[in-house]
Amino acid sequence: MNDAFAPVSGTARRPPRTIALIGKYHSQEIAESLCLLAKYLHERGITVLVEEETARNVGAQPGFGNWPRADFASIGAHADTAIVLGGDGTMLNAARQLARYRVPLVGVNQGRLGFMTDIARSDMLSCMEDLLDGRFIPENRMLLDAEVVRDGKVVLSNLALNDVVVDKGAIGRMIEFELFIDGEFIYNLRSDGLIVATPTGSTAYSLSANGPILHPQVSGIALVPLCPHALTNRPILVGDRNEIEIRIIHATDSRAHFDGQLTEDLRRDDAVRIRRSDYSICFLHPPGYSYFAMLRQKLHWSERPKGP
Repeated sequence: MNDAFAPVSGTARRPPRTIALIGKYHSQEIAESLCLLAKYLHERGITVLVEEETARNVGAQPGFGNWPRADFASIGAHADTAIVLGGDGTMLNAARQLARYRVPLVGVNQGRLGFMTDIARSDMLSCMEDLLDGRFIPENRMLLDAEVVRDGKVVLSNLALNDVVVDKGAIGRMIEFELFIDGEFIYNLRSDGLIVATPTGSTAYSLSANGPILHPQVSGIALVPLCPHALTNRPILVGDRNEIEIRIIHATDSRAHFDGQLTEDLRRDDAVRIRRSDYSICFLHPPGYSYFAMLRQKLHWSERPKGP
C-alpha cells in the first residue's frame, strides 16, 4: 500500500486512487467543506474514506453522504493520500497518527494562521485537479521521538512534529533542570522551561519565544529556553542526529508537552529524552508553493518595493 509515496522532495507523484478526509474535531465549520470535497472526489472516481471521529462530528449534516468511515489504522492501510481540513492543530494530530503508515498529507486551511495547511478554503476545489493529476509536490518533514524516563523505566513515549516542551506547569515558580546532548553535560538552567523544536515547529511556540526560523530542509533541532533566569542562556541549534536529555532537578508542577496536545506530569529526577524519529511525514504542496512566500504572507513581511 501507499506505493505512490515519494520520499524525495521536489518530484511529482502518482495520482491518488483512495483519499481519506480528516476534519477538525468538535467543529461544525468544516462540515460544508468536507461534504463538497467528498462529493467532488467521488464524482471523479476516487474512493473516499472519512476519519471516524470526523464522520461522527459532521455525519448528521445535510448533504453528508454515506461515505465509508475509517480509523487511522484503516486509513494507513488503504489511503494513498489524506486531506486535512482544519488548522495546524488538526494537521499535527493527523501527522502523529499517520506517520508510521507513510500517508502523505494535504492541508486545507480552515483555521487562522495555517503554516502547515497551505490551501485556502476558497481554492480547495480548484486545487484538486492538480492533486488528482499528480502535480502536487511532496516535501518530507522530520518528527521527534520523545520519552519520559522515571526510576530507569520509560513511562511514556510520543511522537511530535512541532516540538517537545518541558515547562513549569500551572504554578508560577521556575523549574531547574540539566541539559545533556549525546550524554555530555551542556548546562544547568533555571527558567520557565525549554522548547525542543523541529524545523516545522520553529514557526510555532518556538517563534513566539524568539527562537530561530528553520527552513524545512535544515537538518537540525532548536533548543529555545523560556524566560531563562540567566540572560546568557540563548537558543541553540543542534544536529538532527544528536540525542537530547532534560533531567529535572527541582520543580513543583513541571510538565512535558508534545505538540501542545498531549501532556505528561513530571517529577523530580525524571528525564525527558528526545531524538529524531525514524518516521517522517510527507506534506503535499500545490504547484507554485513557496516556503518563503508562505512566511511573507503569514508573518506579514514587507515585500520589495515595486518600481524602476
